[in-house]
Amino acid sequence: MSDKTPNHFLTDMKCPMSLDEVDLFGPGAQEHWYDAYPILHEQAPVYILKGQGLAPGTDGYVLTKHEDISMVVKDPERFPPLMTEAIQEMADSGVDVEKVPNLNAMQASMVTLRPNMELWRLHKQELTDPWVGPGANRHEEMIRQHATDLIDSWIDDEEIDFIHQFARPLPQRVMASVLGFPSEDIPQLAKWGEAQVKSFVYGRGHLNQLNEEEIREQFVLLDGFKEYVQEKVIEKRKNPQDDMITFLTQVEYSPLGRKLTDLEVNGVVYAMIIGGLETTQYALEEQAQLICEHEGLFDKLKNDRSLIRQFTEEGMRMRSPTQGLSTRRTSQDEEFQGVKVPAGSVLHLRFGAANVDPDEFECPYELRLDRKAVTRHLTFSAGPRVCPGAGISRVEQQTAWSLLLDRLDGMEYGEGNDFRHQPGIMLGTLNLKLKIKKA
Repeated sequence: MSDKTPNHFLTDMKCPMSLDEVDLFGPGAQEHWYDAYPILHEQAPVYILKGQGLAPGTDGYVLTKHEDISMVVKDPERFPPLMTEAIQEMADSGVDVEKVPNLNAMQASMVTLRPNMELWRLHKQELTDPWVGPGANRHEEMIRQHATDLIDSWIDDEEIDFIHQFARPLPQRVMASVLGFPSEDIPQLAKWGEAQVKSFVYGRGHLNQLNEEEIREQFVLLDGFKEYVQEKVIEKRKNPQDDMITFLTQVEYSPLGRKLTDLEVNGVVYAMIIGGLETTQYALEEQAQLICEHEGLFDKLKNDRSLIRQFTEEGMRMRSPTQGLSTRRTSQDEEFQGVKVPAGSVLHLRFGAANVDPDEFECPYELRLDRKAVTRHLTFSAGPRVCPGAGISRVEQQTAWSLLLDRLDGMEYGEGNDFRHQPGIMLGTLNLKLKIKKA
C-alpha cells in the first residue's frame, strides 16, 4: 500500500470501542494503543490491573495523565524505583554480586556505583553525561559521518527500507563509536542488544515477565557480551583511546574515591547498549511516517531547518518510542485522579498516553511546529532519573534529519507496507518501505 490505513485486521484483538475492551498488554495491543488512550483519559485515567501487583492479591495501577506521571518520576523518594530496595539491601550486606543469580552486569554495578538517589545523580553527572548526556554534542561530526555513509549506500535507489537501511544501523554505529567498539563487531553487538531488551519485547504483562527458560537463554547470550566487554576493558587499559570505555577505565569516581573495577565498567557499558539503540531507531522511523502523512511537511522542514528540533520533539511526543514501564511503587498510601492506591503498589507509567493527554497538550493528536514548551513531553521520563542517553538521542535525530533533508527532495510511503508493530512496550513497525527522491 502506498498510503497508511488502519491495520486492525492484522491482529485478533479488536479495536477498543469501550473501556471493557481496552487491553494494553495482550497480543496485538500495539495496533490499538492510540485508540485506547482517549478512552482511558476520559473514563479511567488510573486503570486498575486486578491481581497484577507485586505481591499475590494486590493490584497494579496504570497512570495515563501527564500531571500524575510527571509528579511520580520527579519524586523517587516518595515513588521509589522497583529495584531500589533490593539494590540497597545488597549494597548494605556486602554480598558478592558475582554470585547473585540472574543479576546482569548493569544491576551488579548498581550495587556499588548507584544504590541510592544521591549516587544515582553523581553516576550520571560524572560517568555518563560527558558522553551521552549534555556533553553529547561532541559527537555531532561523528554522527554526521555515519549518517552520510548510510545515505550514500542507498541514495541512488528509488525505494528503501528506512528502518533496516537507516533508522536501525545509525544508532548502532554511533553507540559502537562512542564506546570504542570496532565497526565489524556491530552485527554481534546488535544480537547482544536484542538479548538485553528481550523482556521489553517478548515479556508478558505490564511487568514484562519472561519464563525461566527464556531467562536462561537470555543470560547465556549476555554472558558472551560480558566476556566481550571484559576483553575490551583490558585492551583499553593497556592502550587508551578516545572513547567512553577508556574514559571509564581511567576516571576516578568521587563518591568511592577510586577508579572503577572491570565489572563496574561492564555494567555502565551494558546500560549504554540497552538504552542507546531502541529509542533513536523508533523515533526516526515514526518521524518518517509523520512526514509521509503530512502533505508539505518535508518541504517546510527543508526550507526552514530551524524547525527540525521542534519536529523531532513533536514526533517523540505524538508517538513515544517507549510507551510505558512498570518501574515505580508507592511508599505510602496515595490518591491519583480520585483513585486510592495503597502503599507498596506498583505503578505502570504510561508515557505514551501522558504525551497525548488533552489536559496538557492542546489538540494532542495534531503535529504542531509552533507548540510551546514541547520538550515537556515524558518520552525520556523526567526528574533526577531522566534517561541518561536523552542528549545523544536528540543529537542523532536532529543531525539525521538535517542530512536527509539535504540529500533528498521528498519521501513517501512505498509499496507493501502493512505497518505491523513489533511486540512489547516499544512503538516500532517491523519494516518501513519508502519511495525517495534524490536531491
